[in-house]
Amino acid sequence: MTTKNKTAKKDVSAPRYTDPGCAYCPPTVRACRQGEDEERGPGFCPSKVNPDGIEAAREMYENPFCHRVAQESARVEAEGYCKWTRVEEICEFAKKMGFSKIGIATCISFVDHANTLSQILESHGFEVASAACKHDGIPKEDIGLEDHEKIRPGGHESMCNPISQAQLLNDAGCQMNVVLGLCIGHDSLFFKHSEGLATTLVAKDRVLAHNPVGALALADSYYSRVWGPDRPAKPHKKPLQGR
Repeated sequence: MTTKNKTAKKDVSAPRYTDPGCAYCPPTVRACRQGEDEERGPGFCPSKVNPDGIEAAREMYENPFCHRVAQESARVEAEGYCKWTRVEEICEFAKKMGFSKIGIATCISFVDHANTLSQILESHGFEVASAACKHDGIPKEDIGLEDHEKIRPGGHESMCNPISQAQLLNDAGCQMNVVLGLCIGHDSLFFKHSEGLATTLVAKDRVLAHNPVGALALADSYYSRVWGPDRPAKPHKKPLQGR
């Protein structure tokens, strides 16, 4: 009986990358900005890794609604570039899309901001429906949490209810929904169940005054704790598959 070599030989004919790795594209390349990704894109560029998937996605823009969303998004980007706040962008985009009713999915802690947003949207002629995350007051025990898993053990604590938030706004006929400070995971469930287009106005970060990008900007100084135990000694220049 022969013993197989445990060290597998590398298939040199196989593509080096099977997943896109745009996060590692050097600032001197980023060829897609100039429409040159097929020529200058690195090996982990989507144009190299999955051209068939890209082509399939491009065909989806032939859907009239997707085509319209893509067009109006680009127009808002151009017209309001570095001029409009995100609140203004939401209003202008909704107008260009011809929407008449907008929903607000808000964290219970953002209800005062939701009130301001609702009245701003109304001032632009939109109908507005809003749903807070704690509505229905369902105790966290109903989803299997134990008392010690609550923020404040020892009393009633309502679970966040994003699926119902989405359903309420769906039933209200909202064509577009604005997320205002939903928790991580809860926002994901809302997006999954929202029938109207959904966008985020506020991404919750209780530590950084709802400015989560601060953790990335300061990852090498004040917020170095965001790194895991496998933090590299120096930044990698290639995705994991190519190292």
